Amino acid sequence: MTMSAGWYLRRLSRMGPREVGGRAGDAVRRRRWRSARPNCPSVTGARFTAVLPAGTIAAVPPDAAKRLIAAADRLMEGHAEYFGVDRHDLADPDWWCDPKTGRRAPWGYAFDVPYRNEDAVGDIKQIWELSRHQYLTVLAAAYAITGNERYAERVAQHLRLWWAANAPLRGVHWISGIELGIRLLSWVWIRRLLDGWPGAAGLFEDNPVARNQIWHHQRWLAAFPSRGSSANNHVIAEAAGQFAAACAFGWFPSSARWRAGALRSLERHLRGNTFASGLNRELATEYHGLVLELGLAAVAEADAADVPVPASIRLVLLRMTDALAAIVDSRLRPPRQGDADDGHGLVVDGAGTDRWASLLATGDAVFGRLAWWPDVTATDVRTPLLAALIRPYSKDETAPAVTRPPSRPGHFADAGMTILRGPEEIWCRCDGGPHGFLSIAAHAHADALSVEVRHDGIDVLADPGTYCYHGQPEWRKYFRSTLGHNTLRLDGGDQSVSGGPFLWTRHARSRVLVADPSEEGVARWCAEHDGYQPSVHRRRVELTAAAKELRVVDEVRGPRRAVHLAFHLGPAIAADLAGNQAVLTWTRDGDDRSAVLDLPGQLSWRAHRGESDPPLGWYSAGFGRKEPTTTLVGTGFADGTQGFTTVLRFRG
Repeated sequence: MTMSAGWYLRRLSRMGPREVGGRAGDAVRRRRWRSARPNCPSVTGARFTAVLPAGTIAAVPPDAAKRLIAAADRLMEGHAEYFGVDRHDLADPDWWCDPKTGRRAPWGYAFDVPYRNEDAVGDIKQIWELSRHQYLTVLAAAYAITGNERYAERVAQHLRLWWAANAPLRGVHWISGIELGIRLLSWVWIRRLLDGWPGAAGLFEDNPVARNQIWHHQRWLAAFPSRGSSANNHVIAEAAGQFAAACAFGWFPSSARWRAGALRSLERHLRGNTFASGLNRELATEYHGLVLELGLAAVAEADAADVPVPASIRLVLLRMTDALAAIVDSRLRPPRQGDADDGHGLVVDGAGTDRWASLLATGDAVFGRLAWWPDVTATDVRTPLLAALIRPYSKDETAPAVTRPPSRPGHFADAGMTILRGPEEIWCRCDGGPHGFLSIAAHAHADALSVEVRHDGIDVLADPGTYCYHGQPEWRKYFRSTLGHNTLRLDGGDQSVSGGPFLWTRHARSRVLVADPSEEGVARWCAEHDGYQPSVHRRRVELTAAAKELRVVDEVRGPRRAVHLAFHLGPAIAADLAGNQAVLTWTRDGDDRSAVLDLPGQLSWRAHRGESDPPLGWYSAGFGRKEPTTTLVGTGFADGTQGFTTVLRFRG
């Protein structure tokens, strides 16, 4: 995908004067850096002291260690899977090749590489992912647990190959700050986990090539931070990575300045990216997880290096953790809201480790669990490692006294998210919040007033997910469209207007009118949005506990408009549609379950499954992966005289 002149004009229109000035300065600096590439200053006596406390590795649960070692052995054999593509070349990877398309990114000055053009570069996510070096943190963790030097030797081999092949400012891996920031964080943990290996110092602090790479990464991040309308999760990754490196690799004349600047940025943007309720302002749940991981990793480096951090940083992370505990379902799955690209801040675990259980376990170790938190029985490697470095909140003299929620919150007014809960683990998310974060709302979907319903962790009315970012515009358009969510579309258009794959030029405004998430009796929610001016779409949702019934009423106030009302079923759900009633069946843990979905009789209903022209009836469990599922779409007209009532009744 190549950006057109029109896209650049639309993008420019979403920037303020300060951002425009900053980006102009960046352009000048990039031009100057093309020919002026300074050398890393000489360093003597560099040492790595941010090691894990004695006994940390022994605290790793045996089953978590077993999963990790299995993943490491698979990597040693050259096998991995990224975004739905199986790779078998990791024993000797090609750092610039996209295994999905077979294309190789061109060599040259980094800022000349057309990374958005898949025809020229390939799928940039596929190329970048391996060079975050999180597969190397897994191998390094396997060494720390087993003492087997073959893991350490593979890590060293690949780092030396990568450093030799990716000179500073040359090639595709020097384009994006989030990649540099996460890579630095990986290097810090690789060095820490290899500390018992005799070759660790020779690989890092005694290696001029490594020092040169670390210095140039930090110089880049100091010069080109994400700005203004782009200051979302990217700037958190940039600041966290730079701060971690400046703490653990503080060997350079600029280290203290870089550390202070990164800490200021981290504090400012963690607050700016987070609602007071603790939910992430991008309203994209996986980025809540990413930012929380990055923030915890940064605090770990601060405490390991005895660098004071503002109390507000720990407070934001505490609120984020409590919010996560509040919104997950009975199986610890959070909402599938907004974009998701499977991005992680720190990876030291094997396949099968529950990301959200891991974050809640770390939150328990650092902040202490509240009585209403869900139980976490799953294990992981990362929690004992982070907990060994981070001072517990209750023992931090600088931590402010806070009032944490005495009971499980069900409504987050600032984020417009309401969770309704019923018997037999019925869980319903109602969306009445802002359309994303900042002026471009990069990771938002046109999903105002959408609902997401689960039964004991099974998606019944599902949010279809994300699937892709670059290179497949029709699929990107579908997965973030209004029709791609459980809400109502008027006259064939989206509630908010897209200006590009990460750009919205007009945002629907929503407001919640009623939010009563009580788990007893009848839980209620009502909201409306103005995305279809002059019409207003209002939706009421009621969850009746005794009847195990969810009622959704849609009203359109305004002139006569064509209506499409969509309900996307999860991939485990089989549907038998007859007229305006669908019988839903599925299996959970060997037990047969069922529900009846009574659909508005004023509309004509049709089931769609796995259609491609145009896309409809798909579910994406993770980035780069999609599977057919059933979508029920009702068509007709709204004239403002009556509502459309949908009733979902769970049986037995």
